[in-house]
Amino acid sequence: MPQTELEKIDFRLPPDPPFNKEILRGAANTKPKVYVGCAKWGRADWVGKIYPFKTKERNFLDHYVQHFNSIELNATHYKLYGPKAIHNWSDKAGERDFKFCPKVLQGITHKGKLNEKKFLVNEFLRGVVAFENHLGPILVQVSERFSPKRKNELFDFLKSLPTDLQFFMEVRHPGWFNSEGIREELFSTLKQINVGAVITDTADRRDCAHMYLTIPITFIRFVGNSLHKTDFSRIDDWVSHIKDWLDNGLQELFFFMHMHDEATSPELCLYLIEKLNKVCGLNLQEPGFIEPRAIKI
Repeated sequence: MPQTELEKIDFRLPPDPPFNKEILRGAANTKPKVYVGCAKWGRADWVGKIYPFKTKERNFLDHYVQHFNSIELNATHYKLYGPKAIHNWSDKAGERDFKFCPKVLQGITHKGKLNEKKFLVNEFLRGVVAFENHLGPILVQVSERFSPKRKNELFDFLKSLPTDLQFFMEVRHPGWFNSEGIREELFSTLKQINVGAVITDTADRRDCAHMYLTIPITFIRFVGNSLHKTDFSRIDDWVSHIKDWLDNGLQELFFFMHMHDEATSPELCLYLIEKLNKVCGLNLQEPGFIEPRAIKI
């Protein structure tokens, strides 16, 4: 999107819906778990920035886990990985409190009917459980064409998933958001079955920044615009909301940085973490740059 168009968008986050009062009822969590990461670790343009010079692609994850404490794992959306490959990734995190948040295979969520994929679902889950204690929430994302007309199919699918794993749901079709009745039914159902609601903050779909919490854990997908000045004001707004949620009992937060050009994701993550540490009193590790830099806003 052209920069001139970005400046015309109202990026302000909406206020919390009354629905959230059913979820955030407690006092401030003194030891919240907060995870910040990117959408991928395989970025060649991070070599010489946060990865040492001459780092090979096969070693990117070894260095990624030293800078961030989580990743939204898009790789599992495009290929079915078995336990051996998953275990090898998990080993890279060692004893760190690091979470992999795998996205469900697109062959399950984007092709055909959800309830006809039992074998693929079992194989996908057989792989990702090999993350063991490094397994974070599992992201279920359906396509923009998946409308509320298929709500029973979606709800039945989610109810069929194992209850000992934490799932988060992302819907994209505008019909889930522009009708109050459908919106409330969606989030009420997710609350009932203990499935989280993904909040996506992106320039061209402000309706996806819905601010609903269905469990006391949130999963935020933030799509930045290569360090445009609006990225920083948007992060400031998020930090303010996050502080309020933490003050009212939010237990865990997963915040993943996306960019159309992922080259500058580490810089915006650094800005976010600095703000979270200062405003929310956290002690998150900051990504380390080979050449220290000040972010100009």
